[in-house]
Amino acid sequence: MSNYLNTREAARHVRLSTATLERLRVKGGGPTYINPVPDRVVYRVDDLDAWMQSRRRSSTSEAA
Repeated sequence: MSNYLNTREAARHVRLSTATLERLRVKGGGPTYINPVPDRVVYRVDDLDAWMQSRRRSSTSEAA
């Protein structure tokens, strides 16, 4: 597996839709991404995994 994933691959990795990842890029709050050239976005697997870990909660009353 490559250390870098395109948006489709990254969405599959974190089990979200590509539209959700794209929306998070615009609004913020999503995983860190790299924009090496215009119209190209890649995600590091380590960044995706770290973002998922940061979203862990033990109850619904915890602040997001």
